[in-house]
Amino acid sequence: MEYVVVGASAAGINALKTLAKLAPNDNLTLISKDEAIHFRCILHHYLEGSRDVSQLNFTDANFIEKNNIRWLKGVSLTAIDTSTQVLTLSDGKKVVYDKVLLATGASTFFPPVKNIKDAANVIGLRNLDDAIFIKEKLPQVENIVVMGAGLVGIDAVEGLLHYGKDLTLVEFGDRLLPIQLDHKASQRYQDAFAAYGVKQRYNTAVQEVLMDETGKVKELALSDGTTIPCDLLIVATGVRSNVQFLEGTPVETDRFGMLFNPLGETNVANVYGAGDVSGKNPIWPAAVKEGIIAASNMVGQKRVLTDFFASKSTMTFLKIQTMSLGSPIPADDTYQVEIRESPGQYKKIIHKDGIITGAVIQGDLSYSGILTQLVKEQIRIDKLKKCVFDINYSDFFNMTENFEFGFCTD
Repeated sequence: MEYVVVGASAAGINALKTLAKLAPNDNLTLISKDEAIHFRCILHHYLEGSRDVSQLNFTDANFIEKNNIRWLKGVSLTAIDTSTQVLTLSDGKKVVYDKVLLATGASTFFPPVKNIKDAANVIGLRNLDDAIFIKEKLPQVENIVVMGAGLVGIDAVEGLLHYGKDLTLVEFGDRLLPIQLDHKASQRYQDAFAAYGVKQRYNTAVQEVLMDETGKVKELALSDGTTIPCDLLIVATGVRSNVQFLEGTPVETDRFGMLFNPLGETNVANVYGAGDVSGKNPIWPAAVKEGIIAASNMVGQKRVLTDFFASKSTMTFLKIQTMSLGSPIPADDTYQVEIRESPGQYKKIIHKDGIITGAVIQGDLSYSGILTQLVKEQIRIDKLKKCVFDINYSDFFNMTENFEFGFCTD
């Protein structure tokens, strides 16, 4: 059996680990643009100098060799013929598959800003090549602007804090991490970054990239009518799934990316998907689970993705730990909000009809385990006999008739 995995990030590599375990006697092929396996979520550690390239690898050093994986690196997938089950690569090579996992991920989205795609020294922070480019440019630049205050943008800022550069963060929303955090949790990070000298511009958009005579970015024109100096622009305004190779094929997509079900199956036999190629749930844990599940089903061991909350993020910036679950802001007045605060600690739970729809935990994350259990077990918190913040693990130790532990109700 010829198993082919396209993509060497969270979904693809964890799928390969699963295939190597479940189908050790079959042929495994990895195809990737990346020439090194690396953990994208810690690229800022490479920027700040606390890790080298080898320390970004999240597999065993000899993972590829030990599992006899054929790795075609530095190439991308340009076409797939689902009728003949043949992949065409950017170097012209053809690869035949019996079953293929498309885990091609996503690329930095460059918004429609004048000159943003033409100016030099404008880059995303999506892969190791981006991080290497940024680090190589640091001796030549003084004014660095990060466009977008999402997780990737904040990673970039933190990774560059200690170089003595003039750092500015520009965000269209009204706060840092607007998708993951509410105003209070965001403000703690904003104050912490301000203490490091980071300039922050919220409710502001970049309208034009101004270039010098050599074509390099020199200034940015902002929506408030001001201009700011910029020698290096890091774009972190979102991603777009890598699905160009699916054009003209029967594999279904939507406006976000490729479609696949909870088993990792697409609408085409022997073609599977996992990770950011879907354009949804663009976080590492989701991609890991989807890769494992898809690979299991590729070898005939049925597994279904059922235990994942669609929007969950755990982050640590400037030694401040935070977990975000679902939406941090209630959609309307029909939602109830529970808050408990203490020095250095902030807990907020949003629920409707007893069902948790969002939460923010900042400071001590020990409560996040309890919260995860409440969500996983689908426990209605309006039926609890104690305050939701006073629940502890012992409350779950109620033996059922199947000798499993459930939630105590008496």
